Amino acid sequence: MMRGKFIAFEGGEGMGKSTQAHLLRDYLEKRGIEVVLTREPGGTPGAEAIRDLLLHPPGEGWGPQAEALLFAAARADHVARLIRPAIEEKKWVVCDRFIDSSRAYQGIAGSLGDHTIRRLHEIGSDALLPDLTLLIGADTHEVEKRLRARDGGSSDAIGGRDDYYHAAVNSAFEIFAEKEPGRFVRIDGSGTIEEVHSRVVAAISPLFETTAS
Repeated sequence: MMRGKFIAFEGGEGMGKSTQAHLLRDYLEKRGIEVVLTREPGGTPGAEAIRDLLLHPPGEGWGPQAEALLFAAARADHVARLIRPAIEEKKWVVCDRFIDSSRAYQGIAGSLGDHTIRRLHEIGSDALLPDLTLLIGADTHEVEKRLRARDGGSSDAIGGRDDYYHAAVNSAFEIFAEKEPGRFVRIDGSGTIEEVHSRVVAAISPLFETTAS
């Protein structure tokens, strides 16, 4: 039975994931493909409520374990109520972040360990993985300019963590892509938005072949 496709955009802060996810949605729709554009944490009412708790935590904020559990809970609801149903309805799902963000942010940079995050994902979301994960990377100086333009000097509870934390996140993504080349495609995020979009389109082209077959 034919099913839809699931594409996730990954990368550190300021890489242009959200912009490229929107452009890919528009590109696929012009090809006559029904697309669900979503994000993590979020995508469903329950997951969006958890998103607000994560990015704007009450009181002293969350410890690493509580944070990982909240992300896993949001993802479980997202997968069950939106992602799996859409794929089964032969729609394409384009998601701004998925499990690899939790692996990088909470697992590696947060020191909980990759195995812990994968185990939570197995319990909550039956270990669902995207058909293709697009990892966007860009020059540090260019990313800093984007973040200043995007955040205006302020950031959420996770994006505002120190440079050491975010360097660990970016390093983790690179390690994942190196160890799992069959699932990741690296996208050069430098240059204009249109130039990056063209690289994204080239990267997803093999999915059309698998859909046709």
